[in-house]
This record gives sequence, structure tokens and C-alpha cells, in this order.
Amino acid sequence: MGVLDGKVAIVTGAGRGIGRGEALLLASHGARIVVNDLGGEWDGTGADQRPAQLVVDEIAAAGGEAVANYDNVASDEGGEAMLQTALEAFGKLDICVNNAGILRDKTLAKLTEDLWDPVIDVHLKGTYCVTRPAYNHMRAREQGGVIINTSSTSGLNGNFGQTNYGAAKAGIWGFSRCLAIEGQKAGIRVYILAPVALTRLTEDLAGMGEMKEKLDPALVSPLVVYLASELAKDQTGTTFFVGGGRIAEMRMVTAKGVTKTDEGGLWTAEEIAARMSEIVLPG
Repeated sequence: MGVLDGKVAIVTGAGRGIGRGEALLLASHGARIVVNDLGGEWDGTGADQRPAQLVVDEIAAAGGEAVANYDNVASDEGGEAMLQTALEAFGKLDICVNNAGILRDKTLAKLTEDLWDPVIDVHLKGTYCVTRPAYNHMRAREQGGVIINTSSTSGLNGNFGQTNYGAAKAGIWGFSRCLAIEGQKAGIRVYILAPVALTRLTEDLAGMGEMKEKLDPALVSPLVVYLASELAKDQTGTTFFVGGGRIAEMRMVTAKGVTKTDEGGLWTAEEIAARMSEIVLPG
């Protein structure tokens, strides 16, 4: 018996890397999988049905059930088609894992619109386009559900040369935090991942090649299985760093700060400067 027996999951960007590992491990724990992947290059160009189909074949060879879907996450039609694929193949949808992503890194001084728009479209708009029909289906079924969205330390902590990617990933975090609140009444749990792994998107980043064994994408997948299962039913809205064997919660933290009570609470710039050590978090 698997912890996900009888469940149906969509995993986007599941033809390679982190998504592939998630799809394989979810299937090994009993879930039936819609393996979505447009099959494009790391920068989002092109298309190829082979990566998704290979993962479907791998799941089937291991005794699991899966179907391929090649739709683009960055369109309403694509998101609706993914849900329809799940319904036609398995009759329902319980789990939605948004993992699909691309990179077009440049510093802001060199960042043009053709490098900005596709990254925002695939990550942020793609999360919306896939999640909305999945969420509405889960609400209509009235049996709860799980949505797992992929953010990044680039969006939550920042990273040089990734203002487009960081903006998209930070947006996914905000989207997910709001949706976790909205979904509580319907029993729909929402989680955020900030994974670190060596994939074709990260292999050229400084120092990543030296960490190949420690940053195996497969090390992200066990957390996804846990979150998708009933074992995590009290953790909705939580953000997790995961990678290299480490799992840790990440939070937006507000310092205690200082409240001015005179002058109607109106500060001067000089007063703010004098109290800054009490306003900012230590360290």
C-alpha cells in the first residue's frame, strides 16, 4: 500500500530534472500521473514530445499508471487541457504540482522584454493557468486536494542576474500564500517549494557542477510525496527549502520594530536613522 494510492496528480515540467523525479516517486507511492512537458529547451524555445513520453514509459515499466500531456503551461487553454487529460484518463484530480520552468538570465541593465516576458509567462502565469482549473475542480468535488508550487531562493532571498526569474518566483510565493488561505474552507492544501538541485537549468551556475552528487534532483521528491499525502494535512501555506538532503521551513519575518507615539506617529528621517538598529532584524 502506498501513501498516495487512489490519488491522481498532474506534474508540470515532468519530462526532466526535478519534475521527472517528482512524477516517478509520486507514481511509486500509488498516484496516477499526468506527465506534462512541452519538451522545450532550457530557455523555453522548441518542443519535443519524447521527454514526457519517456517518463510515462518508465512509470508503466515499474507497474504504475501515467499519461503524457504536451500542453504549454502559459495559457488558459493549456491548463484546462491538462485537467481534461486527467479527467479523461483517471476521472478526477487530487494533486497539482507546478514545476515547469525556464531561464533567460541577464542583469537588469541588459534585460530586454523578450527575456522578461517568457520567464514571467512560464513561471508565474503558468502557475496561475494550471492551478485555477485544478483548484476549481477540487472545490467542485468537495473532497479537498493538494497544490504544490515551485518558488526559488532566487525569489525569496535574491540572486545576481535573475531579476526576471526572481520576480516570477517571488510572485509564485505570494500567489500560493494567498491561495492557501482561500483554500482552507474547501480543504485544499497549498505548499511552496524552494528547491536547490543540479538540473539543466542550474548546471552552468557557479559551483553547481562540483555539487553534482549532493544536489541530485531526486532528493527533492520525497518532500513532495509527504506534502501530497495526508501526513502533511496540518502544514498548508508552509514554504520549504529542500535540496542536498536538507529540508527547512522558510518564512517572511517581521521585526518587532519601534512605534512612535508622539507627533501622531509621524517620523523624521533623522529619527528613523537614530532608531534603525531597533527597526531592522539582527544579523
